Amino acid sequence: MASAITTLAADAPTLSAANTGFMLICSALVMLMTPGLAFFYGGMVRVKSSLNMLMMSFISLGIVTILWVLYGFSLAFGTDSGSLIGWNSDYVGLSGIGITELWDGYTIPVYVFAVFQLMFAVITPALISGALADRVKFSAWALFTVLWVTVVYFPVAHWVWGAGGWLFELGVIDFAGGTAVHINAGAAALGVILVIGKRVGFKKDPMRPHSLPLVMLGAGLLWFGWFGFNAGSWLGNDDGVGAVMFVNTQVATAAAMLAWLGYEKLRHGSFTTLGAASGAVAGLVAITPSGGAVSPLGAIAVGAIAGVLCAMAVGLKYKFGYDDSLDVVGVHLVGGVVGSLLVGLFATGGVQSDVAGLFYGGGLEQLGKQAVGVFSVLAYSLVASALLAFLLDKTIGMRVSEDVEVAGIDQVEHAETAYDFSGAGGGAASRSTAAPAPAAASKKVDA
Repeated sequence: MASAITTLAADAPTLSAANTGFMLICSALVMLMTPGLAFFYGGMVRVKSSLNMLMMSFISLGIVTILWVLYGFSLAFGTDSGSLIGWNSDYVGLSGIGITELWDGYTIPVYVFAVFQLMFAVITPALISGALADRVKFSAWALFTVLWVTVVYFPVAHWVWGAGGWLFELGVIDFAGGTAVHINAGAAALGVILVIGKRVGFKKDPMRPHSLPLVMLGAGLLWFGWFGFNAGSWLGNDDGVGAVMFVNTQVATAAAMLAWLGYEKLRHGSFTTLGAASGAVAGLVAITPSGGAVSPLGAIAVGAIAGVLCAMAVGLKYKFGYDDSLDVVGVHLVGGVVGSLLVGLFATGGVQSDVAGLFYGGGLEQLGKQAVGVFSVLAYSLVASALLAFLLDKTIGMRVSEDVEVAGIDQVEHAETAYDFSGAGGGAASRSTAAPAPAAASKKVDA
């Protein structure tokens, strides 16, 4: 008995300073993705709504952080109850956790795991906001965020990643959030826009991005932060799986960007900066669930397929008449579905687990499991999000008035504008350096 106890003690994980430091860096990278998303979305809207778009992402850092500490971490990762939700009183307020207490089975503290997962919870509702640009009250959005993460995100995170969660136990592979983050957010976006309706002028007025440089900056920050999002999800650096995920993240993103641009050139005749940025994000979304299961060649396939399908999907809103302002459905929902299902085809059985997909001799079993995960999360988030939006719309109202929407939501909701042009082209300095007016014109002015 004594020797057995000694063996167990020797095998028990001990705190790893290297893995702990790595995960803290990854957590900071994922945090940076939310401001990056704010820039990405903020540049895509018209100038009169750009501050509102920035704020709809940024406010998530405040709201979700507090909810996560109070009860979100407990609901998502506490002791399982019925395979649907978790709960652990020690996690409420993060008050019963020792500073060196390790996350079960890993070499990092519970605090580090909690803060890493917090950043996932923060960005997920922010992703939804892009579909609602130009027309939602900021107070209603803030309340929707509170309700949505409580009713939808925390339970779904438990299903997918929590010990005992029903999708986790089924064997659904979601390395870093294809179902829990991207399908969840994309389906929620669709549910909400079906309730609140279209922007004024949808299909009639030009609604072009006001700052493509801002879009590209946001896409670059997202790409950079996504390495922490994906590689960090293995919660350590001991066996090389995180390194494979890092490589696959880069490879799939590059493939998706090129595929989107190729489709765009063939379909519309141009290579656009918006297409490059959107293609990159589509690749990042698609490799998120699958990158720990596929090889780099598989990552090229995942990225290329997602780039083309997402590029095709963004036009569906004009065909079916739903106003997804910034293509959250087309990129995040479709990209998440594609990446999650392709696990069932391209999983090699030699990276994160021995589960193999159809093309590697594994048959259709894993594809079936992936489909269950995809469509259960999609259906739940779509319906629950639509019901929450309907409830808020019928009580406090979700939309600003038509006059506010036409004039610009920034000034009314935030009492600010994104750019101050009051000094442009005027003032004594500009007059003193201006060319002299013609004599006739001067006489006319004097008169």
